[in-house]
Amino acid sequence: MIELPGEIEAIRETFSRFCDERIAPQAAEIDEAHEFPHELFLEIGALGFFRMRYPERIGGLDLGLLPFCLACEELSRGSMALAAACSMQALMGTHFLCELGNDDIVERLLVPALDGHRIGGICMTEPDAGSDLHGMKTRATRVDGGWRLNGQKMWVTSAPVADFFTVFAKAGDEDRITIFLVERDFEGLEIGRAIDKLGVRALPTSELSLNDCFVPESHQLCAVGEGEQHLRRILARIRIITAAMGIGIARAALDSAVRYAAERRQFGKPINRFQAVQMRIADMGTELEAARHLVTHAAELCDAGKPHHKEAAMAKLFASEAAARICEHASRIYASYGFAMEYPAQRYLRDVRFLLIGGGTSEILKLVIAKEISGGQA
Repeated sequence: MIELPGEIEAIRETFSRFCDERIAPQAAEIDEAHEFPHELFLEIGALGFFRMRYPERIGGLDLGLLPFCLACEELSRGSMALAAACSMQALMGTHFLCELGNDDIVERLLVPALDGHRIGGICMTEPDAGSDLHGMKTRATRVDGGWRLNGQKMWVTSAPVADFFTVFAKAGDEDRITIFLVERDFEGLEIGRAIDKLGVRALPTSELSLNDCFVPESHQLCAVGEGEQHLRRILARIRIITAAMGIGIARAALDSAVRYAAERRQFGKPINRFQAVQMRIADMGTELEAARHLVTHAAELCDAGKPHHKEAAMAKLFASEAAARICEHASRIYASYGFAMEYPAQRYLRDVRFLLIGGGTSEILKLVIAKEISGGQA
C-alpha cells in the first residue's frame, strides 16, 4: 500500500468507514432495486464529497485530485453505481457551472448541488457520435435573447433525476462546439426512455431530446467554438478518476474472492490451498498494485500542475482493463457460485464493464498514448 500524508489518509479512512458501514451492507439491494439511491447520495454530499475539488469561495474544500480519487475508490469498493453517480455529480455534472457559470447559476444551481440537493448531468454522446465529438448533430441556432437547441442525446447519466444539464452543441456559421446550460423545466427538453443496462443498474441513464428548446443568453456557458477546449482541460482528470474507481471495484472483487477461497472446501481442504487458486490471487494482487501506482502517479502530476495527459490515459487504460480481469478471476474462483445472484462476484463482473467505456475506450486511449509517446507523429 502506498504511504500517504496524514490528512489525505484521514480522508480515505472517512470514506472507507462510510463504505463499510453504509454502502456495502446495501450494495446488493441497491443493484436489485434499479433505483437512484437518493438517501446515500445525500449522505455522501454531507460528507463533503461533492465539495472536495471546488474553491472555498463557493463553499468548496479546495482539495487536490489525489484525495478525491481515494474517496472515489472507497465508494466504488461499496457500489459502482453509487460511485459513478457521485463522481459524475462532483466532476462533469457541475464543473462547467463553476468554471463558466454566472453568479446566478452558481448561487441557484451549483451551491445546492455541492450538498447533493441539486443534481447535474452532461449531454455529449449522440446516437451517431460517441468518441467522435465532431460527429454530433445537436445544433444551436441564435434567436432573440438566446438560442434554440435541437438534437438527440444518448447515455445521459442521472437524466431521470437531474435538475440541470450541460449540453454540448454545434453553433455558429462553422458549426463549432459550444456549451449550454439547460434546466429541467425548459420547454422543449424531454427525458426519453431509460436504458436497461447490464451493470450499474441503480445509475439511471436515459435518452434526452431537445426540440426547439429555448436557452437564454445567460445560459450560454462559453464563447462559440470554445466547448471542445474546455472539455479537454478536464478530460485527463475524468480518466484518472475513472481509473480510481477501477481500483475500488477490483479491491472489492479481490477481497471477496480471498474470503471465499478461505471458506470454500474441496477435496478436504480450503481451495486457497490449491496452486491454481493461489496463482489467480497472485495475478489479481499484482495487477491491483500496479494500477494503484499508475493512478497515484497521474493524480500527483495533476495536483503538481505538471503535464499528465499521457499518464492519465495510461492509468485509465491499465486500471480499467486490470479491474475487468480481476473481476473475471474472482468469478472463476467462485466457480459455479460466481454465476449465482446471491454472491457479489456476478455484480462486480457486470459493473466493471462500465469502466471500459467511460472516459474513453481502451482503443481510443491507446491511440492517445501512442500519439503522446511519438510526439504527436503517430
